[in-house]
Amino acid sequence: MPYSRPGRRTGLPRAVLRWLQSLDLSFFPRNFRQDLSNGYLIAEILAWYYPADIRRHGYVNGASLPAKLSNWSQLCQFFSKRKLKPVQELIDGTIHCKPGAAEILVQDIYSMLTNRRIKTIQDEVDFTDYYYQEQLPMVARSTASKAIKNNIKLTETMMEPNINKNRQKVNAIINMHMQQRLVEREENPKRFNIKPSLAERAVRHPPALGPSGSVINIQREKLSSVSNLGLPDIRSKTSVQFKEIQVKQADRCSFTV
Repeated sequence: MPYSRPGRRTGLPRAVLRWLQSLDLSFFPRNFRQDLSNGYLIAEILAWYYPADIRRHGYVNGASLPAKLSNWSQLCQFFSKRKLKPVQELIDGTIHCKPGAAEILVQDIYSMLTNRRIKTIQDEVDFTDYYYQEQLPMVARSTASKAIKNNIKLTETMMEPNINKNRQKVNAIINMHMQQRLVEREENPKRFNIKPSLAERAVRHPPALGPSGSVINIQREKLSSVSNLGLPDIRSKTSVQFKEIQVKQADRCSFTV
Protein backbone atom coordinates (compact mmCIF):
# COMPACT_ATOMS: atom_id res chain seq x y z
CA MET A 1 0.00 0.00 0.00
CA PRO A 2 1.25 3.54 -0.66
CA TYR A 3 0.28 4.60 2.87
CA SER A 4 2.13 1.86 4.76
CA ARG A 5 4.45 4.24 6.65
CA PRO A 6 2.87 7.72 6.65
CA GLY A 7 3.09 8.07 10.42
CA ARG A 8 6.83 8.66 10.36
CA ARG A 9 6.43 11.56 7.94
CA THR A 10 3.43 13.25 9.52
CA GLY A 11 3.84 12.50 13.22
CA LEU A 12 0.15 11.57 13.52
CA PRO A 13 -0.96 8.68 15.75
CA ARG A 14 -1.51 5.39 13.98
CA ALA A 15 -5.19 5.37 14.93
CA VAL A 16 -5.77 8.69 13.16
CA LEU A 17 -3.96 7.49 10.04
CA ARG A 18 -6.06 4.32 9.89
CA TRP A 19 -9.18 6.40 10.36
CA LEU A 20 -8.24 8.64 7.42
CA GLN A 21 -7.54 5.63 5.19
CA SER A 22 -10.94 4.12 6.04
CA LEU A 23 -12.80 7.20 4.79
CA ASP A 24 -11.91 6.54 1.13
CA LEU A 25 -10.98 10.13 0.35
CA SER A 26 -10.42 11.38 -3.19
CA PHE A 27 -6.69 11.54 -2.41
CA PHE A 28 -4.67 10.87 0.69
CA PRO A 29 -2.76 13.89 2.03
CA ARG A 30 0.94 13.47 1.37
CA ASN A 31 1.89 16.88 2.72
CA PHE A 32 -0.61 17.79 5.43
CA ARG A 33 0.53 21.38 5.58
CA GLN A 34 -0.28 22.03 1.91
CA ASP A 35 -3.03 19.48 1.18
CA LEU A 36 -5.27 20.56 4.05
CA SER A 37 -4.76 24.32 3.83
CA ASN A 38 -7.65 24.93 1.42
CA GLY A 39 -10.15 22.91 3.51
CA TYR A 40 -11.21 20.64 0.63
CA LEU A 41 -10.18 17.40 2.35
CA ILE A 42 -11.66 18.62 5.63
CA ALA A 43 -14.99 18.99 3.83
CA GLU A 44 -14.67 15.44 2.46
CA ILE A 45 -14.01 14.09 5.96
CA LEU A 46 -17.04 15.87 7.39
CA ALA A 47 -19.21 14.73 4.45
CA TRP A 48 -18.87 11.11 5.57
CA TYR A 49 -20.51 11.98 8.91
CA TYR A 50 -22.86 14.78 7.77
CA PRO A 51 -23.75 14.08 4.13
CA ALA A 52 -26.88 16.28 4.28
CA ASP A 53 -24.93 19.35 5.43
CA ILE A 54 -21.76 19.07 3.35
CA ARG A 55 -22.03 19.21 -0.42
CA ARG A 56 -18.73 18.38 -2.04
CA HIS A 57 -19.44 20.19 -5.31
CA GLY A 58 -19.61 23.45 -3.36
CA TYR A 59 -15.92 23.25 -2.42
CA VAL A 60 -12.99 24.04 -4.71
CA ASN A 61 -9.70 22.15 -4.56
CA GLY A 62 -7.51 25.17 -5.31
CA ALA A 63 -4.43 26.78 -3.79
CA SER A 64 -5.43 30.43 -4.21
CA LEU A 65 -6.38 32.56 -1.25
CA PRO A 66 -9.98 33.23 -2.48
CA ALA A 67 -10.53 29.46 -2.82
CA LYS A 68 -9.26 28.88 0.71
CA LEU A 69 -11.42 31.62 2.19
CA SER A 70 -14.51 30.38 0.35
CA ASN A 71 -14.07 26.79 1.56
CA TRP A 72 -13.30 27.72 5.15
CA SER A 73 -16.17 30.18 5.28
CA GLN A 74 -18.58 27.33 4.48
CA LEU A 75 -16.86 25.07 6.99
CA CYS A 76 -17.13 27.68 9.74
CA GLN A 77 -20.86 28.00 9.05
CA PHE A 78 -21.17 24.22 9.33
CA PHE A 79 -19.25 24.18 12.63
CA SER A 80 -21.52 26.88 14.02
CA LYS A 81 -24.65 25.01 12.88
CA ARG A 82 -23.58 21.70 14.41
CA LYS A 83 -22.16 23.42 17.51
CA LEU A 84 -18.70 22.03 16.86
CA LYS A 85 -15.94 24.20 18.26
CA PRO A 86 -12.53 23.61 16.68
CA VAL A 87 -9.79 25.91 17.86
CA GLN A 88 -9.73 29.03 15.69
CA GLU A 89 -5.94 29.24 15.96
CA LEU A 90 -5.73 25.79 14.38
CA ILE A 91 -7.88 26.90 11.45
CA ASP A 92 -5.83 30.05 10.91
CA GLY A 93 -2.59 28.09 11.17
CA THR A 94 -3.86 25.53 8.65
CA ILE A 95 -4.87 28.24 6.17
CA HIS A 96 -1.46 29.89 6.39
CA CYS A 97 0.46 26.56 6.27
CA LYS A 98 1.97 26.97 9.72
CA PRO A 99 4.06 23.94 10.79
CA GLY A 100 2.06 21.44 12.84
CA ALA A 101 -1.30 23.22 12.58
CA ALA A 102 -2.95 20.87 10.05
CA GLU A 103 -1.85 17.76 11.95
CA ILE A 104 -3.31 19.02 15.23
CA LEU A 105 -6.52 20.12 13.48
CA VAL A 106 -7.02 16.62 12.04
CA GLN A 107 -6.59 15.12 15.49
CA ASP A 108 -9.07 17.63 16.90
CA ILE A 109 -11.65 16.75 14.24
CA TYR A 110 -11.01 13.05 14.84
CA SER A 111 -11.81 13.51 18.52
CA MET A 112 -14.99 15.47 17.77
CA LEU A 113 -16.35 12.98 15.22
CA THR A 114 -15.41 9.71 16.93
CA ASN A 115 -15.63 10.83 20.58
CA ARG A 116 -12.17 9.41 21.18
CA ARG A 117 -9.53 11.23 23.16
CA ILE A 118 -5.97 11.52 21.89
CA LYS A 119 -3.26 12.16 24.44
CA THR A 120 -0.90 13.74 21.93
CA ILE A 121 -3.11 16.76 21.22
CA GLN A 122 -1.31 19.87 22.41
CA ASP A 123 -3.08 22.18 24.84
CA GLU A 124 -0.94 25.20 23.97
CA VAL A 125 -0.95 26.29 20.34
CA ASP A 126 2.38 27.66 19.16
CA PHE A 127 3.18 27.59 15.46
CA THR A 128 6.42 29.56 15.52
CA ASP A 129 9.78 28.00 14.69
CA TYR A 130 11.11 28.60 18.22
CA TYR A 131 11.56 24.93 19.13
CA TYR A 132 12.94 24.11 15.70
CA GLN A 133 15.56 26.85 16.02
CA GLU A 134 16.61 25.54 19.42
CA GLN A 135 17.50 22.17 17.88
CA LEU A 136 19.80 23.74 15.29
CA PRO A 137 23.42 24.68 15.97
CA MET A 138 24.09 28.35 16.58
CA VAL A 139 25.66 28.95 13.18
CA ALA A 140 22.57 27.56 11.40
CA ARG A 141 19.93 29.52 13.30
CA SER A 142 17.89 32.21 11.58
CA THR A 143 18.65 35.90 11.65
CA ALA A 144 16.01 38.46 12.63
CA SER A 145 14.90 39.05 9.04
CA LYS A 146 14.77 35.31 8.33
CA ALA A 147 12.73 34.73 11.50
CA ILE A 148 10.16 37.27 10.30
CA LYS A 149 9.97 35.58 6.92
CA ASN A 150 9.56 32.13 8.46
CA ASN A 151 6.83 33.08 10.95
CA ILE A 152 4.71 35.50 8.90
CA LYS A 153 3.24 34.12 5.71
CA LEU A 154 2.22 36.20 2.72
CA THR A 155 -1.40 35.09 3.08
CA GLU A 156 -1.48 36.57 6.60
CA THR A 157 -0.64 40.03 5.33
CA MET A 158 -3.13 39.63 2.48
CA MET A 159 -5.94 38.70 4.86
CA GLU A 160 -5.01 41.37 7.41
CA PRO A 161 -4.07 44.63 5.64
CA ASN A 162 -3.95 46.54 8.93
CA ILE A 163 -0.40 47.85 9.24
CA ASN A 164 -0.53 48.18 13.04
CA LYS A 165 -1.54 44.55 13.60
CA ASN A 166 1.14 43.30 11.24
CA ARG A 167 3.65 45.52 13.00
CA GLN A 168 2.69 43.95 16.33
CA LYS A 169 3.32 40.49 14.88
CA VAL A 170 6.73 41.59 13.60
CA ASN A 171 7.66 43.09 16.98
CA ALA A 172 6.64 39.88 18.76
CA ILE A 173 8.84 37.81 16.44
CA ILE A 174 11.78 40.19 16.90
CA ASN A 175 11.40 40.02 20.71
CA MET A 176 11.37 36.23 20.54
CA HIS A 177 14.50 36.31 18.39
CA MET A 178 16.28 38.67 20.81
CA GLN A 179 15.44 36.41 23.74
CA GLN A 180 16.98 33.49 21.89
CA ARG A 181 20.14 35.54 21.30
CA LEU A 182 20.38 36.46 24.98
CA VAL A 183 20.10 32.79 25.94
CA GLU A 184 22.83 31.94 23.43
CA ARG A 185 25.14 34.58 24.89
CA GLU A 186 24.61 33.25 28.40
CA GLU A 187 25.18 29.63 27.37
CA ASN A 188 28.27 30.29 25.25
CA PRO A 189 29.88 33.65 26.11
CA LYS A 190 33.24 32.71 24.54
CA ARG A 191 31.68 32.51 21.10
CA PHE A 192 30.53 36.12 21.36
CA ASN A 193 33.82 37.28 22.95
CA ILE A 194 32.03 38.50 26.08
CA LYS A 195 34.49 39.41 28.84
CA PRO A 196 33.42 39.18 32.47
CA SER A 197 32.87 42.45 34.26
CA LEU A 198 34.93 43.63 37.24
CA ALA A 199 32.17 42.62 39.63
CA GLU A 200 32.02 39.12 38.14
CA ARG A 201 35.82 38.71 38.43
CA ALA A 202 35.91 39.90 42.06
CA VAL A 203 36.46 37.22 44.68
CA ARG A 204 33.49 36.94 47.00
CA HIS A 205 34.09 35.57 50.50
CA PRO A 206 31.22 34.17 52.51
CA PRO A 207 30.21 36.24 55.57
CA ALA A 208 31.73 35.27 58.90
CA LEU A 209 29.44 33.51 61.33
CA GLY A 210 29.42 33.92 65.08
CA PRO A 211 29.13 31.16 67.68
CA SER A 212 25.33 31.39 67.55
CA GLY A 213 25.26 31.25 63.77
CA SER A 214 24.59 34.97 63.28
CA VAL A 215 26.54 37.08 60.81
CA ILE A 216 29.29 39.17 62.39
CA ASN A 217 29.43 42.81 61.38
CA ILE A 218 33.05 43.37 60.39
CA GLN A 219 32.76 47.15 60.69
CA ARG A 220 31.66 46.95 64.31
CA GLU A 221 34.39 44.48 65.09
CA LYS A 222 37.01 46.89 63.77
CA LEU A 223 35.65 49.79 65.86
CA SER A 224 35.58 47.70 68.99
CA SER A 225 39.16 46.58 68.41
CA VAL A 226 40.28 50.21 68.05
CA SER A 227 38.58 51.21 71.31
CA ASN A 228 40.25 48.31 73.10
CA LEU A 229 43.66 49.74 72.21
CA GLY A 230 43.09 52.69 74.55
CA LEU A 231 42.45 55.31 71.87
CA PRO A 232 39.85 57.95 72.72
CA ASP A 233 36.45 57.29 71.25
CA ILE A 234 35.00 60.66 70.28
CA ARG A 235 31.62 59.22 69.34
CA SER A 236 31.05 57.92 72.89
CA LYS A 237 31.26 61.41 74.43
CA THR A 238 27.97 63.21 74.67
CA SER A 239 29.36 66.76 75.11
CA VAL A 240 32.63 68.28 73.94
CA GLN A 241 33.85 71.70 75.16
CA PHE A 242 36.07 73.93 73.08
CA LYS A 243 38.22 76.85 74.44
CA GLU A 244 37.73 80.18 72.75
CA ILE A 245 40.93 81.82 71.50
CA GLN A 246 41.07 85.65 71.36
CA VAL A 247 43.29 87.29 68.74
CA LYS A 248 44.50 90.89 69.27
CA GLN A 249 44.42 92.93 66.11
CA ALA A 250 46.76 95.90 65.39
CA ASP A 251 45.36 99.43 65.23
CA ARG A 252 45.42 100.60 61.65
CA CYS A 253 45.15 104.29 62.55
CA SER A 254 48.53 104.34 64.38
CA PHE A 255 50.52 104.06 61.14
CA THR A 256 51.68 107.31 59.48
CA VAL A 257 53.05 107.96 56.03
